[in-house]
Amino acid sequence: MPQSRRTASLIAAAALLLTLAPATAEAVASGTPSAPTQGPCQYTPTPDDPAVRPVSLPPDPADTRDHGKVLVTLVTNRGPIPMLLDRAAAPCTVQSFLHLLTSGFYDDTSCHRLTTYPTLSVLQCGDPSGIGEGGPGYRYADELPTDLPVWPGDPADSQRKVYARGTLAMANAGPDTNGSQFFLVYEDSRLRPNYTIFGRILPVGLRTLDRIAAGGVDPTDPGAPLDGAPALNTHILIGYTHQPAR
Repeated sequence: MPQSRRTASLIAAAALLLTLAPATAEAVASGTPSAPTQGPCQYTPTPDDPAVRPVSLPPDPADTRDHGKVLVTLVTNRGPIPMLLDRAAAPCTVQSFLHLLTSGFYDDTSCHRLTTYPTLSVLQCGDPSGIGEGGPGYRYADELPTDLPVWPGDPADSQRKVYARGTLAMANAGPDTNGSQFFLVYEDSRLRPNYTIFGRILPVGLRTLDRIAAGGVDPTDPGAPLDGAPALNTHILIGYTHQPAR
């Protein structure tokens, strides 16, 4: 299993991989749905990795919307983070995120990880347990970007791409393991295109992220001083949607 904390060199290589929580007999026997949803998104229950906060599987209609944008806001104790979700780029991801948001899954949760490397500058949120190993009790497939620019200075065929400042993307534990955790890019970051991009952070949100990043990191591993919890404790108080934006 990939670990959620690595040394600086391993973090640069493995980026945002998460540790899956261990199974519990109680969770497996709790009646959690065992079959995927029947729509195009195929949200698949993960009884070995049960939800850390009760939530149902997302709706998965045959006509899952694949166009248009949706304005949402995360209200944090450090300021608002408005974001524009892009259904065309990642329809299943947007559908899942909106389901978790409107179900209150993200309310009163901490953003557990901040990285301040020159090539990896992100705030990671979305685990109600606050330790970086929790999720919603289901997974779904990647909707990966295909048109990201190569990181400046890399050869043209480099597998490292630019996740630009303002990008909103899903964290994962490997291919097709999206759940609830996501990351917000506050400076251009160098990553393999293995993370679904499903929206962008608006200027007010970037100002909030800049304040959080300026506070620095409270590292959990002495070997990775630029990776850990935000020194400015950051909590999502509530998240909500606005009227859909065109």
